[in-house]
Amino acid sequence: MRIDDLNVSELLEFDSEDGVVRFAGQRAVIIDGIANGNLRKELVNQFGLATARAILTRFGYVQGWRMADAMQDLFQWESEEDWHHACGRIHMLGGMYRLAPGPVDSLTKEGLTLVESYEAEQHIAQLGSSDTSVCWTICGLTSGYLSRALGKEIFVLEERCIGRGHASCHLLGKTLEEWGDERSDEIRFFRVENLKDWLEPSLHRITEELKAAEKLLRVKKRVMAQVDPTIDNELGIIARSADMRKVIDLARRIAKVDCTVLITGESGAGKELIAHLVHHESARTAGPFIAVNCGAITETLLESELFGHARGAFSGATQHRIGLFEAANKGVLFLDEIGDVSPGMQVKLLRALQEHEIRRVGENRSRPVDVRVIAATNRDIAKEIEAGRFRADLFYRLNVVQLHVPPLRDRREDILPLARMLLTKAARGSSRTVTGLSPPAADQILRYDWPGNVRELENAMERAVAIGLAGLVEFETLPEEVRRAVPVPSMSGPVRKLQEIEKDYILAVLGLNEGNQARTARELGIGSATLYRKLKIYGTTETDGAKEAGDNSL
Repeated sequence: MRIDDLNVSELLEFDSEDGVVRFAGQRAVIIDGIANGNLRKELVNQFGLATARAILTRFGYVQGWRMADAMQDLFQWESEEDWHHACGRIHMLGGMYRLAPGPVDSLTKEGLTLVESYEAEQHIAQLGSSDTSVCWTICGLTSGYLSRALGKEIFVLEERCIGRGHASCHLLGKTLEEWGDERSDEIRFFRVENLKDWLEPSLHRITEELKAAEKLLRVKKRVMAQVDPTIDNELGIIARSADMRKVIDLARRIAKVDCTVLITGESGAGKELIAHLVHHESARTAGPFIAVNCGAITETLLESELFGHARGAFSGATQHRIGLFEAANKGVLFLDEIGDVSPGMQVKLLRALQEHEIRRVGENRSRPVDVRVIAATNRDIAKEIEAGRFRADLFYRLNVVQLHVPPLRDRREDILPLARMLLTKAARGSSRTVTGLSPPAADQILRYDWPGNVRELENAMERAVAIGLAGLVEFETLPEEVRRAVPVPSMSGPVRKLQEIEKDYILAVLGLNEGNQARTARELGIGSATLYRKLKIYGTTETDGAKEAGDNSL
């Protein structure tokens, strides 16, 4: 057998009945190149560049050594040299790289030139260009093969690398003595005993990150306890009101059942936080939680975002890309603003939910997915169905269990605890010393309806921290619309007389107008004489009358 006689169709065997694949006589497994690229990315992100390189280099070395054994046993070579030189061609036939045209050079003499490298391609796609060589597995493969074939330890390193911006990769193999001290830092990656040295710093870094995360969690719990000792969940959900406690209890119950959930409620009411709670309390808590705002993405882009796409599926699709359904596998996919999805996209979502499988844009085959879907909307879906803008069958598929998050104005018991928690969060984020809310500020916060719900309250607290002084948040630092709010009659407790409610309301409007009776009468839609008569009954006419006279003289 000569090197030029090697043919991939003869090296590759398929047993279609038993599902066995062999390459060069050895049991093989077909793995997607992009999946390998993602594995490299995960290793780098989780353990660092040095550890990832050490692992992939050793993996390649062992595989190359076994390949040299297999090639020796499989063929009757015309010469030992042919067996040695087969190293470059055999890995090319395995799809690792594409060699430069012409005869295959010796790795230990002229070196090997690669015009394409799957490893460099994936490194650039997943991690970007590098300052160092990136064909770690390929160097390991060729080193392992040559070390077994030549009977002495050979270390193959890159002189040039596509991953570093060169036009081609060039590999050269030498013994440790031949390399000398020139590339000693790179040769360390081949040593089994050095894997521990690479792993220990990575494990130390991970441990420190876990400690930091635990510290932040302890701080968050301490802040929650200071704001409200009744808060007992790690997500910091405040639920003093009866309506909100019912939502929390139901969310915890349904979290144990792996069904779709539809969360309804006004914008900013906290729907995503409830979705997080369902995920946190479920058996999928170790899996990912991925959220997407369906209303913020066009139909074409949303399909690619959710289901992924194949390379060449449309202009700009230069590589395969997994969608959010696949990325959320074993976890939860949160589809926010589901009511804004187009009718065409609704059909595709319905199929994905019914069949538990998706099809990437530009592909013909379906892929199974194991995902729990939680959807949310601020629309009235019943009206949307009646108007023909939302499919009833998709609604029934999503609405296995519905959770309605009440607006903030309907859970006033939660407003002050939420305000204090958000105030503490804003103060910590801006390194300001703010201890709480002054009584007038707290009273005014309770008067306001908060149409923007928790999101608006959070913005108000951030504003108060930004423009206020150290200490308590004062009335003057609240947004204008909050400062102008008047009391809202409470339905809790005994029923109050109408005259009492009217008095509180009139005096509140008068206070907002700084005692200006003429302006107050205009805003209330009553005559000045009527207002004066009522104030006389309340016993507040003398001071306020002087104020009115002063204003009228102007």
